[in-house]
Amino acid sequence: MAIDWKRYDPTPFYDELIEKPGRPRGPASALAEYLASLDEGEIHSRKQAADNAILEMGISFTVYTEGENIDRAWPFDIIPRVITRREWDQVSAGLEQRLTALNLFIDDIYNEQRIFQDKVIPRYVLNQSKNFREQCVGIKPPQGVWAHICGSDLVRDGNGQFFVLEDNLRVPSGVSYMLENRQVTKRVFPELFENSSILPVDEYPTQLFDMLASISPRPQDYPEIVVLTPGIYNSAYFEHSFLAQRMGAELVEGADLVVSDDDCVYMRTIDGLERVDVIYRRIDDEFLDPEVFNPDSMLGVPGLMRAWRKGNVGLTNAPGAGVADDKVMYAYVPDIIRYYLDQDPIIPNVPTYLCVNEKDRAYVLDHLDELVVKPANESGGYGMLVGPHATKKQRSEFAQLIKKDPRNYIAQPTLDLSVAPTLCGDEIEPRHLDLRPFILQGVRTDVTAGGLTRVAMRKGSLVVNSSQGGGSKDTWIVDEEN
Repeated sequence: MAIDWKRYDPTPFYDELIEKPGRPRGPASALAEYLASLDEGEIHSRKQAADNAILEMGISFTVYTEGENIDRAWPFDIIPRVITRREWDQVSAGLEQRLTALNLFIDDIYNEQRIFQDKVIPRYVLNQSKNFREQCVGIKPPQGVWAHICGSDLVRDGNGQFFVLEDNLRVPSGVSYMLENRQVTKRVFPELFENSSILPVDEYPTQLFDMLASISPRPQDYPEIVVLTPGIYNSAYFEHSFLAQRMGAELVEGADLVVSDDDCVYMRTIDGLERVDVIYRRIDDEFLDPEVFNPDSMLGVPGLMRAWRKGNVGLTNAPGAGVADDKVMYAYVPDIIRYYLDQDPIIPNVPTYLCVNEKDRAYVLDHLDELVVKPANESGGYGMLVGPHATKKQRSEFAQLIKKDPRNYIAQPTLDLSVAPTLCGDEIEPRHLDLRPFILQGVRTDVTAGGLTRVAMRKGSLVVNSSQGGGSKDTWIVDEEN
């Protein structure tokens, strides 16, 4: 299992570390040289050290299967992904541009709706959006920001070009794993961090706290911030508790909060009710307030929307922000950027076919064996069809779904996603991956230095989600000038 880069061949894909057999890319040279210096026993011991650290630190995720919840250790690959700072500065600027435009778009949707009046986007896109919330019409949140936290999924094609694959604006998850990946890697390869200029990521909890504090209705140095979780059985509960602990915030469930007669939110404590200023909610809109959304919800807080509408509590992300999560909306983001910012997009979209359009639908139905088809409002890799890897029966079933509800489906070409060296049993093999950076927007915008790299651990697979058998890597942004 000792690594010989001359035997590693990523052809025909763009590889993040190795340009061609025996030749690492510039920023990865030190890492590649170091890994090649380890013998089989040392590589095995480093992998074992990573596995032990993950168990010791309690890093896990939950998989729902056949009515059961199964906690699993976080799947982690010890070989980091490397990106240059110069390249990342461009990506970071593109992500800031994108979220700025999306927030202007969401604010416009719930207020003036100029973008439809000016016929930049057809109105049917909004009328048939499952995440548009009538209850949010007319609301103006602080700084006009609805999506304070965004996790945009990026991929590279065969030429190394970054594309935005999708935006996650409802309840984006995964940032805790980005932070924990870095801690595990530091345990496994401490010497590499002494000799390389790797940009840090551990300031994220502080940046998150500062962003949340910036939307508090009561100006003070330390507002009362809580993280609202659905509870221990939620697949992202590890992240909820992790972020609450790192910020010094209270982790609460809906039953821990109450909206009083003064339309303010209070937390139940052993000393009585204590006012809450900001809620970082990890609950979907429909379960947030049974007075306004799903009346049967036991997860939310009755009256919460009333308190938010009156400006007595900050909510992150704001209810209704998920309207821009819609994958049909995604297809129009380049137009949204040009409309609100008068700029061309810095990071392009993946070419997208809208099945609601007759011409696009005909093309998709004729080329299902070449395309990836996704439902407009699903996440986590569920409900999608990877045409080249699907059976004839599966493609036939998807054709019927598209014909029945064309608005609910989009299709994209199967990109030659980039790969990176990954430890697979006793061998180093190329595996496809994506990247989810996190963007915070309040009075200022912060973009993480890298993000959560997710890896399709199955050979040839393009599905990177942990719930679908994927793993992850630490992501290094390397400053070559230092």
